[in-house]
Amino acid sequence: MTDTDSAPPAEPTAARPARAGRTGRPEGQWALGQTEPLNANEAWKQREGGLAVKDRIVSTYAAEGFASIPGEDLRGRMRWWGLYTQRRPGIDGGRTASLEPEELDDEYFMLRVRIDGGRVSLTQLRTLADISKQYARGTADVTDRQNIQYHWIRIEDMPAIWEALEAVGLGTTEACGDVPRTVLGSPVAGAAADEIVDGTPAIDEIVRRWIGDPELANLPRKFKTGVSGSPHHDVAHEIQDIAFVGIDHPEYGPGFDLWVGGGLSTTPILGQRLGAFVPLEDVAEVWHGVVRIFRDYGYRRLRNRARLKFLMADWGPEKFREVLETEYLGRKLQDGPPPPPPPLGRTDHVGVHKQKRGRFYVGVAPVVGRVSGDMLHGLADAAQRAGSDRIRFTPEQKVVVLDVEAPKVADLVDDLEAVGLSARASTFRRGTMACTGLEFCKLAIVETKATGARLVAELERRLADVPELFTADAPALTINVNGCPNSCARAQIADIGLKGVQLPNPADPQGPTVEGFQISLGGGLGAGGGIGRKLRGLKTTSADLPDYVERVVRRWLDQRADDESFAAWVARAAATDLA
Repeated sequence: MTDTDSAPPAEPTAARPARAGRTGRPEGQWALGQTEPLNANEAWKQREGGLAVKDRIVSTYAAEGFASIPGEDLRGRMRWWGLYTQRRPGIDGGRTASLEPEELDDEYFMLRVRIDGGRVSLTQLRTLADISKQYARGTADVTDRQNIQYHWIRIEDMPAIWEALEAVGLGTTEACGDVPRTVLGSPVAGAAADEIVDGTPAIDEIVRRWIGDPELANLPRKFKTGVSGSPHHDVAHEIQDIAFVGIDHPEYGPGFDLWVGGGLSTTPILGQRLGAFVPLEDVAEVWHGVVRIFRDYGYRRLRNRARLKFLMADWGPEKFREVLETEYLGRKLQDGPPPPPPPLGRTDHVGVHKQKRGRFYVGVAPVVGRVSGDMLHGLADAAQRAGSDRIRFTPEQKVVVLDVEAPKVADLVDDLEAVGLSARASTFRRGTMACTGLEFCKLAIVETKATGARLVAELERRLADVPELFTADAPALTINVNGCPNSCARAQIADIGLKGVQLPNPADPQGPTVEGFQISLGGGLGAGGGIGRKLRGLKTTSADLPDYVERVVRRWLDQRADDESFAAWVARAAATDLA
């Protein structure tokens, strides 16, 4: 074993015999003695783990430049520290799948800052803003993992960036890679008046004890966590590898319901309840057990089957719970009830809301999550004037300012509006998310951020004659824009899900392709939620996207019964009304 990463156990756990997976071939499950690397990623991870590369970045690559970085570090280990090479400018989406990685690499990086629970102070927020302005050409995005993501980062600047982040208690450890990534938490944890239980202590314990732990730094693939005690189910628990959902147990009081095995990408699978009740003080221990199951039993042969959701699909929740209890916890978990459906309404926390102790929190909606160094500084200034030192990023690419006294709410809303952060956002600004897209991502097929921003502006202009879409209680509508099939912006669970594709040019079918989207409709989470409905051949070019969305939204508003949701309408609508 190296001192920077977990290696396969010397012997199979509990001396289990090695056996083939359901395909008849070994799946690379360490617990079954299948420790021989079965693909190139597993081979280099076994040679040396990702945590080791930081020292080389600081001592060598930052001094010698981009050309000095070998491929295994550049496209592999550096992800363990939040670094991905970004896409070389000028390469269109039609060439994404045909080029080698080195042909797509630019000599700049995307960098994700790990922000567990999305929590930052004013000091931390100003540091994030300064890094954007000094090192990232002013870029910054709020991601759906509650992170801040930068672009245009030079390897030469990484030592200074890490020094600045670490000085205020932030970092990039395991922000990416085959590791336990940023832990999602309710953006209003410890503040919301209707909270069931505050999961913050559990998040802090997980991070303190196990993030950066070499024993958990070589998982089959990424591992995503959500912890929320909000009745509004605000961390998308159904699509996390593990999630703890706040419930009030009739016998044991407030705690969490345990969910395992969710994930989207090209094979979307929603997580399943294990039927187990987990008290707040046991969350970290149970989390540790589940992540070790993934490490030991997870499939490592094929990267596209290496997520926990595939193991859960094969085992089922009963077996998964049995293995967790008998092999990893050494005790039974209490049975518990399912969480009640969330209250009607949105989970994005945008607008003005009552908080504990007579205060308020204010949620704002940057357009498709895109902010900037200047905007972050403006956010910090506005929050300071309002007397707040607690800012939260949300899993829906939004921002929340906590602890605002009633007399300062109106001024804060105005101050935030002045820097482009609206608490009075239209349903389109509130509901539209976008991944990084062709602008910077090497996997993307189409542009997303600018497309999403143009779509929001067009819909606000075209549907200005429908005042109810611009009120605080406007009917919810989610539009998720993805640049490729990997669903980083959760296209399959959106009311209108858009997956980037290349399409024949309507004006010149024999000429070069144009950017477009495959459309799914009526997806969602919560009661009655599920994967969106695909209609055969339902696609649109990027240029025609505003026409399509306007058309289908007007049909929904015209045909819905009372306050019928978009997803409910889609489920009963004729195919011709959805085209």
